[in-house]
Amino acid sequence: MATTKWIIDTTHSEIVFKARHLMITNVSGTFKEFNSELETENEDFENGKISFTAKIDSINTGNDQRDGHLKSDDFFNAEKFPELKFEAKGLARKGDGEYEMDGNLTIRDITRPVKLQVASSGVVNDPWGNVRTGFSVTGKINRKDFGLKWNAVSETGGIMLGDEIKLEAEAQYVKQ
Repeated sequence: MATTKWIIDTTHSEIVFKARHLMITNVSGTFKEFNSELETENEDFENGKISFTAKIDSINTGNDQRDGHLKSDDFFNAEKFPELKFEAKGLARKGDGEYEMDGNLTIRDITRPVKLQVASSGVVNDPWGNVRTGFSVTGKINRKDFGLKWNAVSETGGIMLGDEIKLEAEAQYVKQ
């Protein structure tokens, strides 16, 4: 069976992460520069292989000071480790349009296995003759597993930043 290659449409995709701040709210951020490819052997995407990279320097939380701190050695160290990477081992069908994706996430110089939940939005033909597919992806990681260990204690003794990071992505791919 022939392999089909899909390229992410970054204009219609987004990568979001959320962290607890003072343990009372979530603060969100995105990566503005990223790339992803999907290779499939069939139309239902089962066993599809996905690669993803994001430029750390493109991190955006809506606050320049916080963005600078996240790019520093306290967190991502964008100068020494300019990209984060994810390589999926494959998509495993869990139901109609539902998949589980096992892969390896690399942040800084640390690679760990990650399990993500994936919902397929189907396949459509766009008005320009392209075939497109979309996915909603969710998951969680522990930031300390990847060397993102900075934290502080508030005046009341609470911690500033939670360890669990929620991951969300809306990814639209174009068939090549």
